[in-house]
Amino acid sequence: MSGIFHEAGFWVAVSFVLFFVLVGKKIWLPITTVLDSRANRIREELDEAARLRREAEQMLEDATRDREQALAEAKSYVEQAHQQAAEMAQKARAEAEAAVQRHEQMARDRIAAVERAAVKEVRQLAIDVAVQAANGVIPQTLDEQKAAGLVDQALAGLPAALARKAA
Repeated sequence: MSGIFHEAGFWVAVSFVLFFVLVGKKIWLPITTVLDSRANRIREELDEAARLRREAEQMLEDATRDREQALAEAKSYVEQAHQQAAEMAQKARAEAEAAVQRHEQMARDRIAAVERAAVKEVRQLAIDVAVQAANGVIPQTLDEQKAAGLVDQALAGLPAALARKAA
């Protein structure tokens, strides 16, 4: 039994346990705090993206409902035009068809604008998350020599990239 106290492995194990008992809480708490805050931030961003998607879907439904109402109005105009004289019927039909096409085009334009805005916002959120992730990862994985090489390479390729962009 007393031989175990003279073993180096025993004292290494004891010091290891004591280190984590004394210092472990001080190290573990900041790590968990950072991870929890990041998880909360990501969760909030996902909630915001879901909210924006719901808003876009609601706008799409509203635009569809407006389009259906416009179609119903156009049909009513057509029915009234059939009851009138032949000349007035032709004129009313042309006006109703033009109104339907305008309403449809307006609805399509609104839907397209809502879709573009939603895609733009989601892309911007994705870009922000990617930039934040890159800001966290790049300094850990890229030393100064590699960074200088990447900057030199990017500067060398800049004229060609600008030429492609202009074309």
